[in-house]
Amino acid sequence: MTWQLIGSPQGTASVRLWFMSAHPHLPSTAAIRDALRGPSGRRRRLAVLGICGLSLFMTYLDNTILNVALPTIQTSLACDLTALQWVMDAYLLVLGSLLLLAGSLGDRLGRRRLFLFGLLVFTVGSALCSVAMNLETLVAARVVQAIGGAALTPTSLSIVRDVFRDPGERDKALGVWSGIFGVATACGPLAGGLLVSAAGWRAVFWVNVPLGLAALVLTPRFVPESRAARPRRADPLGQGLMMVFLATLTYTLVQGPRDGWASPLTVTGLVLAAVALIAFVAVELGQREPMLDLRYFRSPPFTGANVIALLAFIALAGFLLVSTLYLQQERGLSARSAGVALLPATVAIAAGGPLGGWLVARYGPRLPLTAAGLFMTAGSAVLLGLSPATPYAQVALAYVLLGAGFGLVNPPITSIVVSGMPANQAGVASAVGATTRQFGNALGVAVLGGLLAVELKSSTSPHLLGDGVRLPWAFLTLDGLAVTAVALLTTRRRPGHDGGVAGSPSMTTPGEAQPVTSRLDPAD
Repeated sequence: MTWQLIGSPQGTASVRLWFMSAHPHLPSTAAIRDALRGPSGRRRRLAVLGICGLSLFMTYLDNTILNVALPTIQTSLACDLTALQWVMDAYLLVLGSLLLLAGSLGDRLGRRRLFLFGLLVFTVGSALCSVAMNLETLVAARVVQAIGGAALTPTSLSIVRDVFRDPGERDKALGVWSGIFGVATACGPLAGGLLVSAAGWRAVFWVNVPLGLAALVLTPRFVPESRAARPRRADPLGQGLMMVFLATLTYTLVQGPRDGWASPLTVTGLVLAAVALIAFVAVELGQREPMLDLRYFRSPPFTGANVIALLAFIALAGFLLVSTLYLQQERGLSARSAGVALLPATVAIAAGGPLGGWLVARYGPRLPLTAAGLFMTAGSAVLLGLSPATPYAQVALAYVLLGAGFGLVNPPITSIVVSGMPANQAGVASAVGATTRQFGNALGVAVLGGLLAVELKSSTSPHLLGDGVRLPWAFLTLDGLAVTAVALLTTRRRPGHDGGVAGSPSMTTPGEAQPVTSRLDPAD
């Protein structure tokens, strides 16, 4: 297979990446889109969903699979713990900084092209990670991975939104997409433990290479190109300020628990992030075609969905952190056995995703979001009295409840976010949701880790996460109640009749008479 660089038809200086397969008779994008329409194209639409789900699985599995390999990497590369943490932090910092920019570029330059670029870069980055000979080259390769991951995450969702045009079918597809998302996040510890035990730490990166190559081959055959019908003007100042805000806030959240939340570096980071955010809002309000149209946050469902995403992923990240420590350090399980013990949560997440999509299509977002909050609350409450002697049946019950909550929450928030903005901002809308989830992950580790540290200092219990430690589970109980409250306040019982979510204002992009639908690339 070969790669060809083609100049933009609009004459811009940007370079568009086009994948050319060695097979000479690939169907055109127009032919692909024709084949996707109607009931007869359902198999092809499912193929697109599978390809996007595969890319999503790679990127989010990578977020958690590496955790169990870190001790082995430290021994293999002979590095201290502080330096080792940058193997994780470099990825989080770059990914969090670039998500909104990537979503905007997909809307402008073509979502399939950016998707192919992300697949290539993420696959190459994974291969480079697997052959790294020292910590410096491993961290640099993780940065390459993060660039690819930032391109993949929002574009995979906007491609699914573009291909599944029927609202009911789209909600079910988003349910499957969300189930993959949750499973990839939750099963990382199990997959990492199995791979490290069988083949060493390099295997956690090698596993991405065949998956990425398969997606690279399949994408041109099934995935149509789409973009905004009228590309919006570039907003370099707004994009720059947003990158400063995201990078600074991500770095501060990652370093805060280590440096101390009152340290000069942490306070400076938070102040700089706040200044960048205020400047971004001021700039965007004065733009005719801003990168992110802030009017959409006037919509209660859109804003509520992003708040719920933040709360849910704080809970998911915190749950994985505290549970992994409990299973390994208190119950004495190996990394592989701890992954197996988490299977009730993983299976419940996998089942909850498609079920949530079906519930959204039939009843609207309020029912699955409210149920998700109640399940999260109940599961966390069951763990309030957790100790090393707690029967595993009780722990498994809590994991099932929490997993069901995490699984149910993703489809409705995803549906609200991608339905609440017009097609010409589908990439930006997807990136907003992805960014919110990313910060939820970072906040979950920071907040739950901080609560755990505070309570351990005052605890007289000999157990790390036993009888004397309840703050993390109490916080997660309140988090679940907050999800329920926000769901009840910002959603309606039934789906709206305007093609979006009930309660969403029918707004258009400035200068346009109506929401813009995606179009075929003229080069096709």
